[in-house]
Amino acid sequence: MLSLTKKTISVLLIEDEEFDVQRIRKTINPFKESIVIKDVVSNGRAALDILEKNHEKYDVIIMDYQIAGGIMGERLIERIKAIDSTLQIIVVTKMTINMTDYDFANKLIEAGASWYCTKYPGDIEEFIYQPTDFILNIFNAYERKKLEQSKLKSNQKLKQNIQDVLIKKRLIGNSSAIQMLHKQINQYAETDTNVLIIGASGTGKELVATNIHYNSKRKYENFVPINCGSLPENLIESELFGFEKGAFTGANVGKPGLFEVANNGTIFLDEITELPMSTQSTLLRVIQEGEIDKIGRTKKVKVNVRIIAASNKNLKEEIQKKLFREDLYYRLNVVSISIPPLRLRRDDIPVLINHFMDYFSRDMSRNVPKISNSAMDKLVQYEWPGNVRELQNIVQRLILSGENELTEKNVNIALGVTHEVGTQPDFALQSFGVENEILPWREVENRIKRDYFHYVRENTASDAEAARKLGLAPPNFHRMCKELGMK
Repeated sequence: MLSLTKKTISVLLIEDEEFDVQRIRKTINPFKESIVIKDVVSNGRAALDILEKNHEKYDVIIMDYQIAGGIMGERLIERIKAIDSTLQIIVVTKMTINMTDYDFANKLIEAGASWYCTKYPGDIEEFIYQPTDFILNIFNAYERKKLEQSKLKSNQKLKQNIQDVLIKKRLIGNSSAIQMLHKQINQYAETDTNVLIIGASGTGKELVATNIHYNSKRKYENFVPINCGSLPENLIESELFGFEKGAFTGANVGKPGLFEVANNGTIFLDEITELPMSTQSTLLRVIQEGEIDKIGRTKKVKVNVRIIAASNKNLKEEIQKKLFREDLYYRLNVVSISIPPLRLRRDDIPVLINHFMDYFSRDMSRNVPKISNSAMDKLVQYEWPGNVRELQNIVQRLILSGENELTEKNVNIALGVTHEVGTQPDFALQSFGVENEILPWREVENRIKRDYFHYVRENTASDAEAARKLGLAPPNFHRMCKELGMK
């Protein structure tokens, strides 16, 4: 019970009749250790002046509806809530004696009051209103304020987290293509339609999807990214749509599917063409009906999910090859975004290089190296088959070289450009040491693995194909990429 705690409820009383001020004091007097009237003012203007200077001082406002000073009633309530939305307002009034006016009550609540009561007639000198109800509502108002403050604090923290995500996941570049991407992201974030993102591997499709979600009205809900190529074929539907306990042997507990996890939020289906035809049919029903069939459950589960899909393949060609459903394509492709490869927006390359130089240098606790004009020109003219993902890896290689100033020679080595025999050691041998120091085997092994995985990914159409060429199951491939710092 609040009255047993050391915390006191601080009240600002707005009342212009001394007789009613005394009645309110008498009403709360039995709880004077828990409820304290900090200040009394006789008009609305004076109340606003006090609150603008020190609104944190008060928990509950008790105010007469018809007050002097020109600002009264709903207008005064709205002005108080504009100063501090968590302040709780209890209205006392003579206007509802011997009548029940629901419209009047609704106006008070809509303006921001938490409760109102009818003043007792003047011949009842002890109390302003029935004491039990009056006191109880002061306690309730205090608890409501604490809940609203907690919610406000949580929302502010959530907003800050979202801003941190958007800063970390911002699109880097000044080209007309990047400016168009920003425009499309802002435009599509205002809607709730499905989006299809087309772009080569490494262009930043997930980055675009992330920006759409965190700029949309769903930003406080989950954003669930899924690489469809990494899901084992025999587990795809259970991963996406979940299953109930006992649905099959070994299902000792139920599992929510990723669509359930994303409910009211956004699901990002990367490499959408890697879904088998049977799962494409199921996905189409989910989009059409807004509900999923969980394995082992007789009733369908309603979900409200925005879908952003992505592919590095030409979906129309996949449809002609009978590898992708045409009806699903039109459901996903309500609006589309095409991300151009890095070689078609060379103006962004220096900006990206400087950004990743700063980022990875801080991450590796190293000084940011300078880069010569000829070295930068070499990087700008490079074709970048692996796009921004490849650029990130090249920048990391350059930083790991340990040079304070990067030359064209350093860039050639990082890019693996062939040199004349005897003029430069093989890049793999260069990776064995930094500044003539021999590296530990574990670090060299990780470098070789990372370079080889990077090479395979650059020369395949998708992560699923890269996993097949490496002879790995897609989940193992993604796990190893993550361990190597490539995800």
